[in-house]
Amino acid sequence: MKVNLKWENGMKFVARGDSQHAVVMDTSFEHGGKDEGVRPMELLLMGMAGCTGLDVISILKKMRIKLNTFEISVDAVRAEEYPQVFTAATLIYRFSLDNPEPEKISRAIKLSHEKYCSAINTLKKSFPISYRYEINGTAGETMLI
Repeated sequence: MKVNLKWENGMKFVARGDSQHAVVMDTSFEHGGKDEGVRPMELLLMGMAGCTGLDVISILKKMRIKLNTFEISVDAVRAEEYPQVFTAATLIYRFSLDNPEPEKISRAIKLSHEKYCSAINTLKKSFPISYRYEINGTAGETMLI
């Protein structure tokens, strides 16, 4: 896998990977940017959420679970001192579906975290990652991996 990062101007960069899709990164005005793109550390969390999201959708489709909506939020904590690394993260999975099957949803998330998601399995070596899920607004289990 390769990624190319090209400086555009100011603090703005455009990154492209093997897929050739572009991601714009920038910083806030207070840090010399123009606020025209995501922050690199946001992108790290977005990548983690995207990785597990793709896994979970794929697994649930194989289980014949039909979702109405699905979203993942990530709540992460950063150290105050530089380099301000992440010190913890929690993924919150939210599902809406007509026929809830919590056991299957829990299994799909666990498989993603323990077996398939390379982003989570890379990052959990640096900081603790936990997750919880909600089905139709009702909380399910919380796990630390």
